Amino acid sequence: MEKLFYEDQYQKSFTANTVNVIEKEGKFHIELDKTCFYPEGGGQPSDTGFIEDVKITYVYEEDNHIYHVADKKPNKKNKVKCSIDWDRRFDHMQQHLGQHILSACFVKLLGAPTVGFHLGKNHCTVDIQKFLDKSEIEKVEKLANDIILQNISLEFLYPTRSELKKMNIRKMPSNVDGPIRIVKIDDLDVNACCGIHPSSTIEVQVIKITKWEKYKDCTRIEFLCGDRAIKDYFNKSDFTSTVCSSLTCDTEAALIQIEKLTKEFKKALSENNKLKSKIADYEIEDMLRNCEDTKGMKIIKKVYDNESVKTVNLISSKLTSFDNVIALLGVKAEDKSNLLFMKSKNIKNYNMNELLKDAITLIDGRGGGNEFSAQGGGKQGNNIESALDYAYMKILNS
Repeated sequence: MEKLFYEDQYQKSFTANTVNVIEKEGKFHIELDKTCFYPEGGGQPSDTGFIEDVKITYVYEEDNHIYHVADKKPNKKNKVKCSIDWDRRFDHMQQHLGQHILSACFVKLLGAPTVGFHLGKNHCTVDIQKFLDKSEIEKVEKLANDIILQNISLEFLYPTRSELKKMNIRKMPSNVDGPIRIVKIDDLDVNACCGIHPSSTIEVQVIKITKWEKYKDCTRIEFLCGDRAIKDYFNKSDFTSTVCSSLTCDTEAALIQIEKLTKEFKKALSENNKLKSKIADYEIEDMLRNCEDTKGMKIIKKVYDNESVKTVNLISSKLTSFDNVIALLGVKAEDKSNLLFMKSKNIKNYNMNELLKDAITLIDGRGGGNEFSAQGGGKQGNNIESALDYAYMKILNS
């Protein structure tokens, strides 16, 4: 198998002969005599593309054979025209070299090695074996972008075992048969890697660290390179412009305005909650006054339309703070209905959890709780009154 992707990582198309086709679980695993398709490995996802008109969705290497996975078998066997998805390939090359640069910078500045790397569809992560703060991360990010601008040419080497011993390799692979491929970025980084990279650091364009968090005994760094970082910048620029337009201010004043609006919103929310609590007190007083005693108890049964479950829960709690009260309340909305069953602490009979689980089946719902309080939701809003009636009658007949 001739690995063209190591000879020229910029080659987008080629012609090859089919060596073998294996059918497994409805998929065709196609082997060629040579390929530009990079198989998954070294932390880098595989290439995708086409063999003739057959779409290749995954490529892997097994026992020194590279297989191209497709839903159907190509009609031709010899001199088949193949092409890779170049945008995907170059994106992976940018992200992978960006990771090498970033990891090398963490070692250079902080002596912190990389112990994990993931190249995802939307972002990449590296796990750095040290707990890092914002200032340390910003220094590493600046150095990484300075390295990019130096336009350093990469070297791809296959040293002998004796030559390997003289190299300051960041991480040596274990149990590798055959020659080991070394990726060298001047004096910054010497690393064993089978992945595909651009020929110069300048092609990474930019590295932007977007997020970091503690992960086990490491710091997980989320970052973007190249076109991903540029698109992210434009998206955030559009977002910033929209926010500033809505607030009728410039970017410098936007944060002050947002903080001001947040404080005003929290104050209004607090005042609103106080008003709701007072209204609930009046409503509860009216409910208890107009409810007839049943079996020495007051059973309150009511359905609320498009009210918040939190508010109805508050009403239910206030009702059952009085002795001898059972609250059977429902909340009816367009897409969901809720039941809230609660009883006073002095009532020994009737288990609200059992009652709710029985009644909620009428609205195709699920829920639970305990002896004194239970709630749940379902989708059959038209049956909510029937569910409350059922619970009410069950109390009367028990």
